[in-house]
Amino acid sequence: MFEFDAILNAFFTLLVTIDPVGLVPIFIGVTVGMTSSERLSVAVRACSIAFGLLVLFLVAGQIILDTLGITIHAFRVAGGLLLFYIAFEMVFGVRQERKEEASKTAITKDHIANIAVFPLALPMIAGPGAISATILLSTQFDAAWEWRGILVLVIGFVIGLVLLAFIASELLNKYLGNTGRMILTRLLGVLLAALSVQFVIDGVKALLV
Repeated sequence: MFEFDAILNAFFTLLVTIDPVGLVPIFIGVTVGMTSSERLSVAVRACSIAFGLLVLFLVAGQIILDTLGITIHAFRVAGGLLLFYIAFEMVFGVRQERKEEASKTAITKDHIANIAVFPLALPMIAGPGAISATILLSTQFDAAWEWRGILVLVIGFVIGLVLLAFIASELLNKYLGNTGRMILTRLLGVLLAALSVQFVIDGVKALLV
């Protein structure tokens, strides 16, 4: 039986890495001019694709590591460092600026029908950080299939929160404002930094044993 703390840790790691609230202004920006039904269609499609991508890496993550000859503990250290870099960007506001620039570039190059795929599903929702976190979490408990099943539910729940944030995007954007989003993103960044450090510590300990 897996401890509740491990499930909670997985939830917060994915929640903070994906950052549903931080995606709201980007979603609003790339769906300008759409009707409510069109926005809902884009939101559902983007979240469905992102969920599929993360589950794919959850299932195939261990296979990828084995094929490349990378140990689980080494990946924990590397993944922890990558998540720490993302946390650093969140705390100093760099990540949000980069996401907004990417979304502006995408909207000028891609047809509106493809917005759900790029930039929303990839790389905004299922980005490098979320993919790395998913593979990292899948390696816990010796990559037991029961644990992966729990992670599928956790991923689904987090993606569900993203969908809710997209549906309520205009309301959230109105009441949070730039200041509220900035404060929340930085607080989540600090939390992610602590979680990433713990991943590195656990990985180093295991490598030294």
